[in-house]
Amino acid sequence: MISFGAALGVAAVALGMVLTPGPNMMYVVSRSIGQGRRAGLISLAGVAVGFVVYIVATALGLSALFTAVPELYLGVKIAGAAYLAYLAWQAIRPGGTSVFSPVELPPHPPHRLFLMGLLTNLLNPKAAIMYASLIPQFIDVSAGHLLLQSLQLGSVQICVSLAVNSALVLAAGTIAAFLSRRPSWLRVQRYVTGSMLGLIAVKLATDPGRPVPA
Repeated sequence: MISFGAALGVAAVALGMVLTPGPNMMYVVSRSIGQGRRAGLISLAGVAVGFVVYIVATALGLSALFTAVPELYLGVKIAGAAYLAYLAWQAIRPGGTSVFSPVELPPHPPHRLFLMGLLTNLLNPKAAIMYASLIPQFIDVSAGHLLLQSLQLGSVQICVSLAVNSALVLAAGTIAAFLSRRPSWLRVQRYVTGSMLGLIAVKLATDPGRPVPA
């Protein structure tokens, strides 16, 4: 079983990343605003399946790699921290746009909504880096059961992402109208998200790491 600290760490990273607008959020929110909440939720279901594909594939590969070459942990940690720092800058940089002002999309049937949600996630570099570079940093190699730890940590990320995105889908229209009248609130959200991601990046970069069995 993963520790509470590891689960909390993944949840914090996942929350910071899901609050940073990316392809998944842009697509499901756009569908919710343009085609209704049901369309947004169907699209989100496709995104969820994409997460499951990533978590299984990544967990299987990382288990083998970390068992054979535990020194890869340091490189993975540096890459993950650097990517979080990049996301932090993207959140606070001047000229950012709101996810709640998406371009209009033509209506799609349910099967097309699901498929597009799945493809959007599978082609999303943020999702790939999340599983390949960030989640492994919360694995305790000395505890063994690397595959099970990877699946459990990935499940935490999926739950956080789906919870936040579901709330956004259900409230997208209301939030879009609110932010259109109060642009300063959008700036506050961006700065808070960027600051949180930056702090997590520093924490991961300075973490001495977890023990590796000899």
